[in-house]
Formats: sequence, structure tokens, C-alpha cells
Amino acid sequence: MAAGESFDVYRLPDEHQAIREAVREVCAAKVAPHAAEADETGEFPKASYDALRAADFHAPHIPEEYGGAGADALATAIVIEEVARACASSSLIPAVNKLGTMPLLLSGSADLKSRYLTPVAAGDAMFSYCLSEPEAGSDAASMTTRAVRDGDHWVLNGVKRWITNAGLSDFYTVFAVTDPSARSRGISAFVVEKTDSGVSFGAPEKKLGIKGSPTREVYLDNVRIPADRMIGAEGTGFATAMKTLDHTRVTIAAQAVGIAQGALDYAKGYVAERRQFGKAVAEFQGIQFMLADMGMKLEAARQLTYAAAGKSERGDADLTYFGAAAKCFASDAAMEITTDAVQLLGGYGYTRDYPVERMMRDAKITQIYEGTNQVQRIVMARQLLADVV
Repeated sequence: MAAGESFDVYRLPDEHQAIREAVREVCAAKVAPHAAEADETGEFPKASYDALRAADFHAPHIPEEYGGAGADALATAIVIEEVARACASSSLIPAVNKLGTMPLLLSGSADLKSRYLTPVAAGDAMFSYCLSEPEAGSDAASMTTRAVRDGDHWVLNGVKRWITNAGLSDFYTVFAVTDPSARSRGISAFVVEKTDSGVSFGAPEKKLGIKGSPTREVYLDNVRIPADRMIGAEGTGFATAMKTLDHTRVTIAAQAVGIAQGALDYAKGYVAERRQFGKAVAEFQGIQFMLADMGMKLEAARQLTYAAAGKSERGDADLTYFGAAAKCFASDAAMEITTDAVQLLGGYGYTRDYPVERMMRDAKITQIYEGTNQVQRIVMARQLLADVV
């Protein structure tokens, strides 16, 4: 490099900064005002969904050829982060749309992509992901939902549990056993529509957090669907499911970062205004140390998440490791940061009059879904040991 020449060694591209600013503006005006109500009532924040849809932030990852915004993995992570900063429940709109459609993007036929991605991009439909079952959580390969071939159709029977936005979504990526003798290699993926005969939903789960995003069981009772709704080749469903999670764990990391940022922002404002012993609480060194730790953990989580997003976009060989690491680290950090935010507000932080207790409750799920953090550590360890064991 010539003397005096300078360049940006590492900086978020200007277009991504612009996306952040645009999403933050929409969320401040039209998402954040509904966050507390969604938590209190447990109802889906339709006004927030309408605002995200109007701004094309409801499913930004869908390619332009299907009418989507064509956002890359980093831009999509930033959208989810900024929505989560305002309302964690609402951030599951873009996050789960990506989760549900990623199997199609990875393995679906051209016809399936055109048929199902286009209405999601237009905001006319949402997509959910049906992998877990009552007896198949972390051990997804032990699922019992069956799909049996019948001529040019498949007939599905089974129960899926913990399905985000179930009942609201129009389309569902469903994983089912097509060859019971082959374990994980006998699992296939399908697109099921809400209106298919035999599809029904359980009552909404009563949850600790993300209450504005419904979580229900999905019941499949002799659901007969055309064979062309299989995603990829028969027996490749489990591999598609795992590849999907490599990409979408990055979005959970982004959600965790956003929740933590929202909590830190509020706590900073509170301690700067709150006065005790004749001065602002923020002037006490003990409080400053807490804030410093919160900020440090948050930025470390953000940078790991963005690095993982870059690997997701490129499809790097080490995405499995980085996706698990980002999700695990960011969600652990979010739980610590939101808990500290409650502590900084003292008794007020423990009440629903202030948003940090909601943020703490919302943060907890990021340590659990799309693979518990114990599972993430198993995934990381296997990747680290792959070349020596």
C-alpha cells in the first residue's frame, strides 16, 4: 500500500448501513408501538406485519426473480436484528419466512420455487417450518410423521410440535419419513398448504416470551398432496433440514443481538436519568462496569453473527461451525445482557411497565429453538474434531 493511502479494512458496506437505518425508522414508527400490546395479549401484531410488508422487510431474502427484495444473508440478518430490537415477536416474521422457504431455495424445483416463493415475496402468504415432533426435538431423525406414496400423490400422517406462526402461515415445509428402514436417509421434505384437507392446528402454546408469535402443533390427518410438492429427491429431506439450519441459525443470532441491543439502549437511558445519592446512577463505577461488559459482549456477538452471515451468503464449508457458534454465543450474550438490564433498573426492571423484563423473557427462547445451545456445542465440537478423530 502506498504511503498515505488508506482503505476500510473492515466496515459494514454503505448499502447495509442504509438498510439498517430504513428498518430502524419503520420499526420506531410502526413496530415498537405494538410490542408491549402483543406481549400482553398474546396476539399476532398484524399492524407490525403490515408495516414490514409495506416496506418489503417481511421476507427480504427472497430473490428478485420471484418478486423479492433479493437481500443477501447479511442484509437479512440486519433486518431481523433491527426488528428484534423493537419487538422480538415481530422479528419472527422475516426470520421464519426464511426458515420455511430455505429448503425450497436449497433443494426445491424451479416450479416449486416459482409457485411458493412468489406469494411470500408479495406479502400474500407466510411460510413455516415443521421439523420437531412431541418425541423428536433435538433428535429430529427419530421423527414418526409418515408420508406414503399413493400413485402420483403422497399421504402424510403425524404431528409436528413447536411450529412458529402455525395457523397464520399459508405454507409449511414438512419433514416426514418415507423409508422407515433408512433412518435419517429415509426422511423427505414436502410443501403442505394450510388449506389441504386433513391439516389442522392445536391451541396456542402458553409461553414465557415471544407471545405475539403463535406457536402451535400442526396435525396431519391423511393429508393427500401431489407428488410434485416434494422438495428435492426422496430421502434427502433430513440433509436439507440440516443445511437449512446452518443458514437460519444466523438469523436467530441476529434476533438475539437485536433483543440485547434494545435492552442495552433502554438501560443506558434509564441509568443516565435515574438519580440516587445525589447523582445519576450512570456515574457509579459499578454501574459503568456492568454497561461495559454488556456492550462488549453485544459487539462480540454482532461481529460473530455478521461473519457467519457472510459465510452463509457464500456457502462456505465452515458455515456449520460458524452458524452454530454465532447462534450459541449471541443467545447466551442476549440472556446475560437482558438480565443485567433488568438489574440496572432495579425494582422497575421487574415490572411490565418497563420493556426490559419482556426483552429478558424473549431472549430466553434464542437459547432453545433451532437447536438448543447444548446441541450447538455438540455441533461445534464435532466440526473442530473432524480432522483429528
